[in-house]
Amino acid sequence: MVSSQAMNTPNSRPIVLCLSGHDPSGGAGLQADIEALLAQGCHAAPAVTALTVQDTRDVSDFRVLDPAWVLAQAEAVIADLPVAAIKLGMLGSLEMVDTVTGIVRRRPGVPLVCDPVLRAGGGGALGRDEVAQAIRERLLPLCRIATPNLPEARLLAELPEGSADACAERLLEHCEHLLITGGHGDESEVHNRLYARDGDRQTFTCVRLPGSYHGSGCTLASALAGRLALGEELASAVRSALDYTWRTLRDAEAPGRGQYLPRRLPLDFAN
Repeated sequence: MVSSQAMNTPNSRPIVLCLSGHDPSGGAGLQADIEALLAQGCHAAPAVTALTVQDTRDVSDFRVLDPAWVLAQAEAVIADLPVAAIKLGMLGSLEMVDTVTGIVRRRPGVPLVCDPVLRAGGGGALGRDEVAQAIRERLLPLCRIATPNLPEARLLAELPEGSADACAERLLEHCEHLLITGGHGDESEVHNRLYARDGDRQTFTCVRLPGSYHGSGCTLASALAGRLALGEELASAVRSALDYTWRTLRDAEAPGRGQYLPRRLPLDFAN
């Protein structure tokens, strides 16, 4: 029989506050955040910013929550739990960007990972175009690192045909570090480029896997937030998160009629 003392061992896992949307297919959004953070040995504190109607193929509709409700969720977490990192996902409206900016400012010094979710994996919009501008001007300056894929980086930088380098040059005026992921091309290798405002640049390559995936960006950003919450240095945390994300895609499954879903937890996790 397990003693009550053993059952009540204080939780030493780092806490990551996640402000993201809910995906009912379970492939992206808060479920991706929770699973990826569990896999890093962290505890996710998920605050819902939006509800979506989507499946493994695409999003068909979304509703951004009342900002007051989102603020209340975050305040409850911050007042009770020692937040070690913050991960941002889908925001969806200018009002939500403002609300989240205020939340983040309450935790100065806490690493902030911003995944600028502007499009679903199937291409559907998850916010108006001006949301990208608001994220660039209000949230990127507060980030430790932003993790857009190349299409999102182009939206943020307002460069419809821009290369990763061109987007980074414009966006580093606003943020300290930028990881532009290359999973949306068709090269045999994926090039993920880490940029720093001081001019440092690193490229992480991996073999491109066949198929398309739903929730890879959420998985990467959450894993990265977890590594930073654990105290890992930034470049090392990026490599750890990229390696983990690649493994989740390698082991992905296709439970629906659309994209593959990353397998973020091992099959025997519950055991």
